Amino acid sequence: MTESQNVNEDIQSLKSKSVKSQYWTETTLGEICNEVKGIIKTGPFGAQLRQSNYTDEGLPVIMPKDLVNQKVSTESIVRIGNDNVTRLSQYQLKKGDVVYGRRGDIGRCALITERENGWLCGTGCLKISLGESILNSKFLYYYLTDLRTIAWIYNRAIGATLPNLNTSIIRSIPITYPPLPAQQKIASILSAYDDLIENNTRRIKILEAMAQMLYREWFVNFRFPDHEQVKMVESELGLIPEGWEHKILGDIAQEIRRGINPEKLDPETPYFGLEHLPRKSIALSDWGKASDIKSTKLVFKKGEILFGKIRPYFHKVGVAPINGICSSDIIVIQPKDSKYFSITLACVSSEDFVNQATQTSQGTKMPRANWDVLTKYTIVIPPSKLFQQFNKSIEANVQQIQNLVLKNINLRKTRDLLLPKLISGEIDVEKLGIDTLDLAA
Repeated sequence: MTESQNVNEDIQSLKSKSVKSQYWTETTLGEICNEVKGIIKTGPFGAQLRQSNYTDEGLPVIMPKDLVNQKVSTESIVRIGNDNVTRLSQYQLKKGDVVYGRRGDIGRCALITERENGWLCGTGCLKISLGESILNSKFLYYYLTDLRTIAWIYNRAIGATLPNLNTSIIRSIPITYPPLPAQQKIASILSAYDDLIENNTRRIKILEAMAQMLYREWFVNFRFPDHEQVKMVESELGLIPEGWEHKILGDIAQEIRRGINPEKLDPETPYFGLEHLPRKSIALSDWGKASDIKSTKLVFKKGEILFGKIRPYFHKVGVAPINGICSSDIIVIQPKDSKYFSITLACVSSEDFVNQATQTSQGTKMPRANWDVLTKYTIVIPPSKLFQQFNKSIEANVQQIQNLVLKNINLRKTRDLLLPKLISGEIDVEKLGIDTLDLAA
């Protein structure tokens, strides 16, 4: 009995209610793998890859934790030395492969790009390498990220508390697909949205880097406009520019604690947990809903600063783009005067401040930052004219970042609405011309 037999019911569960053209093929990933002599393989087990094999430098190894927003994140990626590369070469990935997390959150995957070409599929992941003769790699990637496909896989995962996948489950995934030209059009349409999202994300990172660089240059290194003409004088902090004022964080900012029971709120009220705060980025673009949680939370308002106090070394600090509620493991910070917003944000999102929060945190396994301690953090305030110049620059950057965040949210919504319709054939791309593929612009 072949893998494609007895899967009609499963295929129907992944289909749209619309009727496809007859040129769509119905099969399974396993059947395609057999036909093209492809590879669907789990990452190394047990003794094949140990903790002792990891090094500070070398070839990156992709683990499930590195699959973030359907891309490979390098924030905490592990590596192996060159002496282990040959031994583990069967697990190397190439451009166009899909790496899929097989433990924990079902649905985490990434399409391997030129950057990750040659990296390793790590423990806890599977690699899907089918070439391009039948399936366009991007079409396959988008097919696997469709919520209906994820639900199908999740329902067949092994284990209750920690779902696990194996190659048999992945091979048995029902898949329907059109000829390659149509696949390429579908992939191009969806990629247009992802490319715009990626470009906006890069712009956000540049704006964040510019803001932090400005803060460090002016307030740490004291290299502000015309600094050569300003005399340095003694203060409690040591030498600071003449006319600058010495303060502590508690003088300009405060913690706001507005407790609320989420059950009393609209279920759709945005909710930020620590898991929604990205590392080293003030741009918050992902959140849950009040209906997802039960215990008392904190209310925050648009423009207030959210600081993750659990394990502060994770550096989770952001500006609220909307009103909502957040975990009590997040400190809601509000400047005491609107003129202090920029300096407060720049300060609490800086490496120096996060390091201070880490060093003064309390607890061993789950260290927590203490706001009462952090209020003693020393800062300096420049004369009014220079301060206004700084505020104007930072506020403009933050506004641009917020605008780009909202653009990305809208792009994702549109892409997510189109994705199931395109890969199911509900939207027929057969007659679409190439000039329609930039419709995401």
